[in-house]
Amino acid sequence: MYRSHILICGGTGCTASGSASVIAALESEIKAHGLENEVKVVRTGCFGLCAVGPIMIVYPEGCFYSAVKAENIPRIVEEHIIKGRPVKELLYKETVTEDAIKSLNQTDFYNKQKRVALRNCGVINPESIDEYIAYNGYQALAKCLNEYTPQQVIDIVKASGLRGRGGAGFPTGLKWSFAAANKADQKYVCCNADEGDPGAFMDRSVLEGDPHAVLEAMAIAGYAIGASQGYIYIRAEYPIAVERLEIAIKQAREYGLLGKNIFGKGFDFDIEIRLGAGAFVCGEETALMTSIEGKRGEPRPRPPFPALKGLFAKPTILNNVETYANIAQIILNGPEWFASVGTEKSKGTKVFALGGKINNTGLVEVPIGTTLRTVIEEIGGGIPKGKKFKAAQTGGPSGGCIPAEYLDLPIDYESLISIGAMMGSGGLIVMDEDNCMVDIAKFFLEFTVDESCGKCTPCRIGTKRLYEMLDKITKGQGTLEDLDEMEKLCNYIKNNSLCGLGQTAPNPVLSTLRHFRNEYIAHVVDKKCPAGVCKDLLTFVIDPEKCKGCTLCARNCPVNAISGSVKQPHTIDTAKCIKCGTCLDNCKFGAISKK
Repeated sequence: MYRSHILICGGTGCTASGSASVIAALESEIKAHGLENEVKVVRTGCFGLCAVGPIMIVYPEGCFYSAVKAENIPRIVEEHIIKGRPVKELLYKETVTEDAIKSLNQTDFYNKQKRVALRNCGVINPESIDEYIAYNGYQALAKCLNEYTPQQVIDIVKASGLRGRGGAGFPTGLKWSFAAANKADQKYVCCNADEGDPGAFMDRSVLEGDPHAVLEAMAIAGYAIGASQGYIYIRAEYPIAVERLEIAIKQAREYGLLGKNIFGKGFDFDIEIRLGAGAFVCGEETALMTSIEGKRGEPRPRPPFPALKGLFAKPTILNNVETYANIAQIILNGPEWFASVGTEKSKGTKVFALGGKINNTGLVEVPIGTTLRTVIEEIGGGIPKGKKFKAAQTGGPSGGCIPAEYLDLPIDYESLISIGAMMGSGGLIVMDEDNCMVDIAKFFLEFTVDESCGKCTPCRIGTKRLYEMLDKITKGQGTLEDLDEMEKLCNYIKNNSLCGLGQTAPNPVLSTLRHFRNEYIAHVVDKKCPAGVCKDLLTFVIDPEKCKGCTLCARNCPVNAISGSVKQPHTIDTAKCIKCGTCLDNCKFGAISKK
């Protein structure tokens, strides 16, 4: 029995910030004080508040240390672990009050959340099946095999109202029922862990922090549809998630929770991992299955749908990581419990990866129907440096931009679609007044052009032409007629592309044209970028009244475009200027501006 447990985030974000060196320092310090049998160090998954990593929590007190460095460890061990005095200046600021140290759940970041899919992330050691079992792990699988028929399992999932969290929002129970109804000598259960949206890391974090939850859910799905084999398709760019999945699969097999005759009920089910090379198109279900088969990852026409003819031409279901992460809790707590959260048509919670111009970057899980304002201002902590919120991009390259006027819109499938956006897998990129919406649309189009598999002409050629038109506009060469042509091309691509990548690729363009058309007009008519982002439309100038002649700008200009004497106002030769912004960054007197 340990008197203290120290939990340290071992997710990708904190690992990149140096949590491995913190763990090494902590273990060394504990050993030096002879506390190995009193204090246990646990490497967990993501806590969610990535902005202040590496994160460390000391129990039983629940003290939340943020931005921990290896050099902080001797002091924390000496003062807190040995003397029982938390080092307040190293604690996360929102947990420190005059009266007492608050718990993590009392902070603004956590108290608006409801963690279902993320329930074990940052709580257990993801490399220990015993800890997962201690938190009711594999009880849902046992309950299904001992108490329910396959059809009853499907009925429970249907009654919960769970919809696919990968983006499309298709009812999960209905998908399972289609596969169950098709008879075959072999069926498959697939997990889409090929998370490709820029800025998205929801599925990665679940696999890093709670891999057994996905394995258990896949086994339940296998029982429900009559499948004996599962595949997890995950990109090789997620080494920590892959390693923990491998450990979890090995442990589950050793415990008899995967393999033959699970729980002595005659149910056989095993899981294998397939590594993807990071192709965005392999997030589309038929392309993913084609890749698992060892072929080039390209989509297939539908119908037939995978529930009839999927992996290796056999009935197959495919859900993403977050969808599976909800299954065991639905079985254990009942469909009514899950359906009581969310909205009438969108049940449960949704995990979002908050990124961009936001103070509290990280991972959040909120009831579906929570407003964008709550997520951005209360949980996310608002926009840095007092800047104004401009838009939020949901759904990544497949989604759309949500302007400030919709901050109080509930985040659910139907509401987002009604304004030209979509839920997507959960990436939520926040933008402020310094972002150019034309440039944002161009960024996402460039991504989809690169990621198009090239199989169908509307996507292969159409997205390229669309990108060229956007590029033309950002260079001040566009016309008003181009805006009309862009909309026509967008609709053509949406209606004629083979798969979801092409069908949704125009969404960032259409949504920005709809909500920020004035910015497009400024680029086309005034030849100006209101946000000061598009370089071809910028001019850097020096205000002679503010310039002190310190020469910093001239000394740092990479092309010698700035001239002037010491203590005299300087000038910029616009013919030489490459608009890199170095002068603006180095000016200490606010004398340089871009127009």
